[in-house]
Amino acid sequence: MFSPAYRMFTVSATSSPSMKLVESAISQNQITVFSKTTCPFCTATKRLFSDKFPDVPVKILELDLLEEGPAIQSYLAQKTGQRTVPNVFVNSQHIGGNDTTQAAYHNGKLSTMLKT
Repeated sequence: MFSPAYRMFTVSATSSPSMKLVESAISQNQITVFSKTTCPFCTATKRLFSDKFPDVPVKILELDLLEEGPAIQSYLAQKTGQRTVPNVFVNSQHIGGNDTTQAAYHNGKLSTMLKT
């Protein structure tokens, strides 16, 4: 069995480019959605943002179209505890998946976060 320090080092070393891409996308965009093109829940989340917040730019990373997609999804699971897509961040804060994003819209949290 490997020590936690060994696992942390090896995971960080192998996922460093993916980690940097994720952290950069989250920090440089008001809304970041990690998605897959074939996922109906991802489509619903992307539609929510385009329909309800058309003036707010959304950074969408389609993991099934990116070579590093599996590594990104693995890093996101470590970072958030969420293994599924969509994986949504607003103002660098993790929102969650489609259900929590839709709920945040309906209870006004998204509007407050986006100040619209």
